Amino acid sequence: METMTIENRSDFAQWAIERASAIVADQGANLALASREGEDATIATAANGLGQAVVDALLEVFDALVPTE
Repeated sequence: METMTIENRSDFAQWAIERASAIVADQGANLALASREGEDATIATAANGLGQAVVDALLEVFDALVPTE
């Protein structure tokens, strides 16, 4: 993944759009395939993967905003 410097709200918005697009392209396809199969366990697994990808992205940006000592 490429490093990006966020200096203003516009930069953050652009990062968020790009990251969301990547998550949907990757994990959304898994969820769509699972929903076609119709098995609850498969759908739940794919939905959890999508949710975890969103959480990971939010933690990624949060960790970059909080100074480490």
